This record gives sequence, C-alpha cells and structure tokens, in this order.
Amino acid sequence: MSETTLELIQMLTQIPSPTGQTKEVMTFIQDRLSQSGYTPVFNRKGSLIVTVPGQNTEQQRFITAHVDTLGAMVKAIKPDGRLKLDLVGGFKFNAIEGEYCTIHTQSGKNYSGTILMHQTSVHVYKDAGTAERNQDNMEVRIDEKVTCQKETEALGIQVGDFISFDPRTEITETGFIKSRHLDDKASAGILIEFLEELAKTEKLLPYTTHFFFSNNEEIGYGGNSNIPQEVVEYVAVDMGAMGDDQQTDEYTVSICVKDASGPYHLGLRRHFVQLCDNESIPYKLDIYPYYGSDASAAMRSGADVRHGLFGAGIESSHAYERTHNDSVQATKQLVTAYLWSSLSE
Repeated sequence: MSETTLELIQMLTQIPSPTGQTKEVMTFIQDRLSQSGYTPVFNRKGSLIVTVPGQNTEQQRFITAHVDTLGAMVKAIKPDGRLKLDLVGGFKFNAIEGEYCTIHTQSGKNYSGTILMHQTSVHVYKDAGTAERNQDNMEVRIDEKVTCQKETEALGIQVGDFISFDPRTEITETGFIKSRHLDDKASAGILIEFLEELAKTEKLLPYTTHFFFSNNEEIGYGGNSNIPQEVVEYVAVDMGAMGDDQQTDEYTVSICVKDASGPYHLGLRRHFVQLCDNESIPYKLDIYPYYGSDASAAMRSGADVRHGLFGAGIESSHAYERTHNDSVQATKQLVTAYLWSSLSE
C-alpha cells in the first residue's frame, strides 16, 4: 500500500460507521489486513481481532483502537416529514448543527439531508439564535420532496434508521487533517499501518499481541471482551483531549494518566514515558476529565491487566475535529516502540 498515514485515516473517515452500524468499515479493515496475510476474526459483537504470534506466548499484549463513531438514529418522523434525532454517543446537539448527513434505511437505500434547528430562519423565528439546541428543536431536513409523515415513510425511512454525519475530511498543505471521527479512526489507521509494515518483515514481536478493532467504544463497552488469560498489558490507542488546563496539543502524542474512570496503571505509564525519552518522541502527560476508553471499560468488566492509554491530540473532540501529522507520527512512533519493547513493571 502506498498511502500516507493521513491518507489511510482519510479513507477510514469516509466510511460511515456510527455505533451499531459498523459492518462496512470492519469489512474494509478485514479485507485490507487479509491482503497482508493476516486472518482477522470477528467476535459476536462485530469487533475485529487480529492475533499476531510473538516470541513469548505465555505473556501477551492486547492493543485496541475503535472505528465506531458518533452518530444518530431516527427518533420520530414529524408531521411535516422531517426527522427527529436520537443521539448515539456522548456529544451535544450544537456540535452537529448545520451538518450534512445520510439516513441509512433498512432496505439499504440511503438519503442525504441536513441537520438544522427547526427555528433556523431568522426572518421567521424571533428565537432563532436563542432557542435551545435539543431533541425537540433539532431536525433532519431530507433532500426529497416530502411534506408530511406519510411521504417520508413512503421512502422507506422509519424509526431506528441510522444517521451518519458527513466527515468533511481535508488534509491541508500544512500537515493538518480536519475531519469528524478522527476519534478514533486516526488510531485505527496507525494500527493498520503498523500491521501492514510488520507483514513485510520476517520479524517476530517479542510477545504475542492481539490487535482489537472495537466497534462499541462510543457507548462504553467496545473492548471489554475476548481478552485471553495470558494478556498482561492492555493498551487503548485513542484520542488525546484538548482544552483549558490540558497539556495535550496537536503536535505530540498524549499519554493519559487519568480519566473519568480513575488513574491508569502507573508502571505502564512510566514505561510509555521512558520509551518516549529513549526514542526522542515528543509527548505530553494529561488528565481527561470527562472521558472513558476501551481500556477503562475492560477494567470495569474485571480484566486482570495493566492498562494504559495514549493517542494523537485531537482538537474540538466530538465535533469537527483536527489534528496534525506531527501528532499522528509521534503516536505511530510510540505504538512501534511499545510493541517492540519489553513488558512494563
């Protein structure tokens, strides 16, 4: 494969995969890794697992990235034919106002639309700027000639249909990638590229490693199953959260020391930092106050492992996100250094 890491991430972001409807992106990853000689396996939840044998089979590693994204479902068809939304994942309605979207019907036919406030027109609605952005006021304007509920139903649209958001992915000449769903397709692209590069060599990883592409992370339980007893370290590669009082930026790898679930394993965190220092990988340590990962979900489910989390710094998380190639490359460097290193203590 000849794509750059950013181009691979761009390919992933353009495949709709709201949590609950991820088969297309999982099949893409399965096909791509199969071409490199791997044998990806689906679990019953639809996650994809690639087990890579290593020199040590008694002590193993488990590393995840998730490819499910924020999205929505049709909550109701309104009397005027427009759609009410029910959100899938942890974000706010204001983050999707004005966004193009696709309605995915049961029959497989898709329809385009736009997510708007009902009171959008300032020429009609006095409260266009002040009305609350919530489920009652936000709606999908379908790009079809519909004026009532029956006409929308005649298209095959019904309650429970998934709605995906236009990623609007763009790679700038200055090295930025702007897109929805960099959480966490940036990390997935990095793991796919690592596996493809590994397949071109005859080298064995020091430990048998399970690469887990998760499809339910945004709703809290993507990577808490299928963890073999031999696994001693569990690492989630996921976005670093940026904002006030955060050290994370778009140019380094962000190592999470604590999120809403509590502190991550100190020994593993120190191991990441030592690897960064040894390899001159730029990094930042940070706390993500309103955040959970597949690693924290695994801990809640009772996994007896050392757990860690790091990833590229993502600006405006759960909205129209952005990162820089510098952060992607730093994350890729730490993934590589970690997977070739000895176990932490």
